[in-house]
Amino acid sequence: MSIEQIAAEALRLPPKERAMLAESLWESLMDPFQIPAQTEDSEAVALATERDRQLERGEVRPVSHEEMMGRLRR
Repeated sequence: MSIEQIAAEALRLPPKERAMLAESLWESLMDPFQIPAQTEDSEAVALATERDRQLERGEVRPVSHEEMMGRLRR
């Protein structure tokens, strides 16, 4: 079943059940933007510096927001 089919079925649910489904799905996701509390500032700076170095050397390539969202949806 595709995401579009699942969404169409979910939208047929009563509002309370849709809210429960949405909450369940939301809670199943980890926040990719949340930095763990035990991460020190120096560790975060070191990670950012390493990512910058990788970009500058061409070891990784940046992707646009649209491309990343497309990948996540697949």
